[in-house]
Amino acid sequence: MVAVQVRDVPEEIRDELAREARTRGVSLQTYLLDVLEREARSAHNREFLRNWTPVRGTGAGRHLDVAALIAADRAERQQHVLDAVTGHSTE
Repeated sequence: MVAVQVRDVPEEIRDELAREARTRGVSLQTYLLDVLEREARSAHNREFLRNWTPVRGTGAGRHLDVAALIAADRAERQQHVLDAVTGHSTE
């Protein structure tokens, strides 16, 4: 690991960060490392979203309706569970 040093932090900001760390029951160093890790993950996610290309369906430039696919899959799984419970089968 590397050490990171931040200079010229106003006392009010340092005090607020220290208060938040105490509230969470961790040291200021642990709290700040958590803040830096979250920010790094967010930056990674923002980069992904900037470069993301939506998934497209195979038909004539139509978008894939992900919500409909999820709903259909849930309905199918629910039917399988009901069939198993009732002893019926639609297959």
